[in-house]
Amino acid sequence: MKTVAGIDLGTQSMKVYVYNFEDKKVEAKTSCPVDIISENDGTREQKTDWYDEAMKKCFDQIPADLKKTICALGVSGHQHGFVPLDKDGKALYNVKLWNDTSTVEECEIITKACGGDEAVIAEVCNLMLPGFTAPKILWLKRHKKEAFDKLRYVLLPHDYINFKLTGAYTMEAGDAAGMALFNSELRTWSKKMCSIIDDGLLALLPEIISSEKPCGTVTKEAAELLGIPAGIPVSSGGGDNMMGAIGTGTVEDGFLTMSMGTSGTLYGYSAKAIANPQQGLSGFCSSTGGWLPLLCTMNCTVATEEIRKLFGLGVKDFDAEAATAEIGAGGVVVLPFFNGERTPNLPNGRASITGLSLANNSRANICRAAMESAVFAMRGGIDAFRKLGFEPKEIRLIGGGAKSPLWRQIAADVLNLPIKLPVAEEAAALGAAVQALWCYKNANGEKASIAALCAEHVAIDTEKVVTPVAANVKAYDAAYAEYIKNLEAVMPLYK
Repeated sequence: MKTVAGIDLGTQSMKVYVYNFEDKKVEAKTSCPVDIISENDGTREQKTDWYDEAMKKCFDQIPADLKKTICALGVSGHQHGFVPLDKDGKALYNVKLWNDTSTVEECEIITKACGGDEAVIAEVCNLMLPGFTAPKILWLKRHKKEAFDKLRYVLLPHDYINFKLTGAYTMEAGDAAGMALFNSELRTWSKKMCSIIDDGLLALLPEIISSEKPCGTVTKEAAELLGIPAGIPVSSGGGDNMMGAIGTGTVEDGFLTMSMGTSGTLYGYSAKAIANPQQGLSGFCSSTGGWLPLLCTMNCTVATEEIRKLFGLGVKDFDAEAATAEIGAGGVVVLPFFNGERTPNLPNGRASITGLSLANNSRANICRAAMESAVFAMRGGIDAFRKLGFEPKEIRLIGGGAKSPLWRQIAADVLNLPIKLPVAEEAAALGAAVQALWCYKNANGEKASIAALCAEHVAIDTEKVVTPVAANVKAYDAAYAEYIKNLEAVMPLYK
């Protein structure tokens, strides 16, 4: 038996899949929680030690004989996080995460120095937002100068795991495109953007390797620590959205993946570079050689989890309560900005419940409004895709929200598209495994196609396909208009 392993470093946990590609079967799934440091100023950080411990614990749960069958590994990691290491590979500071909003001032400094929003977009195909990596690097320079002066390796979370496995310092275009230092259309580092942050930054950045290439091979030290074979290839890996695209088969034009987790993301494969940063559609590369235009919201299941806990409801009870409310929640609107927000750009945003009256003030309406808000935030992304000439055929839904039948129907009706569920629950981990297989086959002389591999190894649950209901679509058009009206009313409060 031969297997490949996919490692997925998420915001809240690390997961490992061991996938038997000969029998198309997941042989093992393990996980370990990862803590997070949260402060009122928007700080969201983690420690590299936590990543090291989580990876060790995940592999310790896999039988030794099974680990010996692994012939390649792939790594997925949450995007945009900044992992600063010194010349010895030791962390100089905590990892600032994608949902860290403490870098608003740094974004303003960089944008002004570059010449404004349009100039930033010309350089890096995105606006300069707090979630991206570039302002985090400037934050380190401004607030932790002694650490910055020792900076040698600038890594993203998935690249850090690659580094620990192989000792190699590389990046690939997919994750690099989310740093706001990389021009995704030209696939090159922006010299201008790097120099704004620091004259020496460009020289610190790694080589960009193509997606099908290995970043390196497992070192003897890593092999002994994890109980896996030494010398096996580790694929280029990618951000969690890029790996989620592979794990859902979104590697051809027309398919969209929507992830409903802590954050909400909507992305689609494109054979050409497309983006509309002003409408929240970031210009990223895929981790398969194409492009991956993407919309990201920082609050998806966050809102439902916080309101569920407020009411003391279990997950199923929450869904059941929301299901008793009508479409549009009787006029109740939840603006779910518990973490601030990226789309729209409201780093200082706060959550609110509006539209309450004596007639609609009920737990059911508030629960449903929380669920609807997560999907309303995605609808603008669908509109932006269409304006760029991308015609979506269907949405492949992943993340915790995908488990809810009610949420699936809400998504189909709000977005007016069929919703399909991949069989694999952890799309990013599977995507990392499939990319590892792609790398392994190419390294062994097989000219493998990533699209063909996804068609072979990514299964869709045909019994859970959800289609939009015409009457619901019409009702949601009206509810969405009410949501936008409320959003536009409060936005000036958080600018």
